[in-house]
Amino acid sequence: MTLRNQAAIVGVGESDIGKLPDMTGLGLNAQAAKRALDNAGLKPQDIDGLLTAYSFTEPYFMLGSVLAEYLGIKPGYGASVVVGGASPAVMLHHAAQAVATGAAEVVLVCAGENRATGMSRDETVAALTAVGHPYFEAPYGVGIPALYALVAQAYMDKYGITREQMASVSVNTRAHACLHPNAQMKKPITLDDVLGSKPIADPLNVLDCCLISDAGGAFIVTTPERAQALPSKPVFLAGIGETHTHEHLICAPSLTEFGAERSGAAAYRMAGLGPEDVDVAMLYDCFSIVPIIELEELGFAERGAGGAFFLEGKAAVGGELPVNTHGGMLSHAHAGAVGGLMAIIEAVRQLRDDARGRQVEDATVALVHGEGGVLSSHCTALLTSEKR
Repeated sequence: MTLRNQAAIVGVGESDIGKLPDMTGLGLNAQAAKRALDNAGLKPQDIDGLLTAYSFTEPYFMLGSVLAEYLGIKPGYGASVVVGGASPAVMLHHAAQAVATGAAEVVLVCAGENRATGMSRDETVAALTAVGHPYFEAPYGVGIPALYALVAQAYMDKYGITREQMASVSVNTRAHACLHPNAQMKKPITLDDVLGSKPIADPLNVLDCCLISDAGGAFIVTTPERAQALPSKPVFLAGIGETHTHEHLICAPSLTEFGAERSGAAAYRMAGLGPEDVDVAMLYDCFSIVPIIELEELGFAERGAGGAFFLEGKAAVGGELPVNTHGGMLSHAHAGAVGGLMAIIEAVRQLRDDARGRQVEDATVALVHGEGGVLSSHCTALLTSEKR
């Protein structure tokens, strides 16, 4: 079924961000949810659907049910979605399906963890290595940065992407974070800073890698009809698509071609739009190589040209296609699934003309892309300021 114009985002909210030792993961979710409800002009009792992701810091198996309990709500529709960093975009897909089919009318989508203060260094290292295949990757000590480094090296070798181009992704997002009042990182950086930062997994340095934050985010999805009765400006879902190609990198069909092209094609087809129609893009950026790959697979640049796109300033606010205008996971916030959820929040703010200091002029179409695992699961969404 098509979901074009069948669902609207009517409220967004993000928690405080950074190192917040007095906040639990559930508390961060609740703070973000309250702000999203206030933004939408809704009350907790209006919620009849709840979707959340997963948590490395909260000891709960049924996290969605626990969050409902914590918020004091009793939804008739709910689930915990685990697709790694793609979870927020996939939850948007599920929420849109729910309101379009009548399974729910007002769906709250939340994610967040206190990863900066709620996990020890040893726990963090253990979590990073847990992604590897338990038989064929994990025994060799490979972690998430090393797996993405393999992708980066393969992509550099095949398409000629350079270290300077990858570093420019981090510089671009940091410049945008400096314009965001709630971003974790506010100090500008240069190419030399990125290239000279601590090596993590060749060719990735520490400033090529996403943050570790305490953070929560939330957005609210409802029907276009219900949206008309609310004081907030709705943002409409025009198209969305998913692709799931593998779980473990050892089983990936390729180290240089992934699923964003297919998920993007499905989203464009549903929306009746193309890359040339997009005014601002939020691309998952757990490591600096990833937005380059996504930019190319989603049709914004030819293969091998994505790095130059960033280095030449085309991804900056005021450039050809501003990317991650909030600072992304490299500079705004990253705490599990919330990194991708913050991208949806920023897209909504851009389409509402509410991104003060970093607003993309005349933005009416935004693309959000999330990926989970090691470029394993992909979800692309196209959002519009008006029905199309």
